[in-house]
Amino acid sequence: MDINVPPGTPCHSISDVEEAVKAWRRGGRSRTAAALEAGAGRWKEAGLSPTTLCCEPPCLPPDFTSQKLEAAGHTETVVKSQVLAGGRGMGKFKGGLQGGVHVCKTSEAVALARQMLGGTLVTKQTGAEGKPVDTLFLAEKMTFAREKYFAIVLDRKAGGPVVIACSEGGMSIEDLAESHPDKVVRVPVDIRTGMTRAEAERVVDALDCRGDREDAVALVSNLYRMFSEKDCTLVEVNPLAETSEGVLVAADAKIGFDDNAAFRQKDLFALRDEAQEDPREVAAARHDLNYIGLDGEIGCMVNGAGLAMATMDIIKLRGGTPANFLDVGGAATEGQVVEAFKILTADPRVKAILVNIFGGIMKCDVIAEGIVAAAREVGVPVPLVVRLEGTNVDAGKRILRESGMAITTADDLDDAADKAVAALSA
Repeated sequence: MDINVPPGTPCHSISDVEEAVKAWRRGGRSRTAAALEAGAGRWKEAGLSPTTLCCEPPCLPPDFTSQKLEAAGHTETVVKSQVLAGGRGMGKFKGGLQGGVHVCKTSEAVALARQMLGGTLVTKQTGAEGKPVDTLFLAEKMTFAREKYFAIVLDRKAGGPVVIACSEGGMSIEDLAESHPDKVVRVPVDIRTGMTRAEAERVVDALDCRGDREDAVALVSNLYRMFSEKDCTLVEVNPLAETSEGVLVAADAKIGFDDNAAFRQKDLFALRDEAQEDPREVAAARHDLNYIGLDGEIGCMVNGAGLAMATMDIIKLRGGTPANFLDVGGAATEGQVVEAFKILTADPRVKAILVNIFGGIMKCDVIAEGIVAAAREVGVPVPLVVRLEGTNVDAGKRILRESGMAITTADDLDDAADKAVAALSA
């Protein structure tokens, strides 16, 4: 599966950056970058195919050296913060450095890396907490003539993948779609048959590619193939750049993967950087709990996504703010309930906990035993309100009542929300 990308090196430490810079100084431009910019006429000379995955070591073989490239050398480097958030270029480090992506002289890359590695980058997508920058990506600065936008997303209305293409990129696609909707083309793809040549050609036409048409069709087809074979939920290439010779290069990209496919994409999921994720969400996933952290004060533990959403809504309606979405599922064990309480009580923002369980598959007495076990094992330093309804509800309430723990019971969801909100000011 061949896709053109700029040559680069991931760096986890200053020594990695220093080694990359030394390699570039010794070898000049990589043959990949040189070949991409030289155009289709130089592919055979470079020993490359028209579309190749460009992740080779930075080295320029003597038989490919030209006086022009030799004189230019590798003078500029792109230093990118590798964080799981968009808006890096416009972001700001808490240490004061503006921007999470920089183009600099190669001789200045190490000094710049010292300001970025280990720092916290705040962007419009990270929230005020920001994301830790533990890895930088050093890429060769390439010269592009035009920038385009390409993405594959899962579209609920279309019932499958949709390719979004625009001849203008390198900017917010949302803004462009609002100001020039006619320039944004959407091409639905039948997930059962895959992308056809006609669909790939329609995307190429929307991108207004000026180079070799067959190469462009091949690259678009390979991007869709990657989307399908790697169980992606999103492939966004912005910009999909074009050199002066018409060669398309995926200059920057954001790719999302389906968590449910982790069992067959083990190599990809082994690259997961948990430092970029909410530690509460990481802990919840280890115990098969569905958790999303919010910024409120009332911790929620519910069984079922719909009931969880309703619980958060009623908390908000009663004047409180939910601290999380936590769904223990329909078959949670006592151990999972204990782990759920550990996550909730570890959050310093949580001032009260509301447990709302409707027992169907999940039995109320099992939840009650888990709640009592958790309260005894980890302690519950904040008010705890529990509403149980459904299978074995009487047994569940009896377990709570006879536990001797400070647990407030509620008759229904309205009563539970009122008591949880009132507990904040108690």
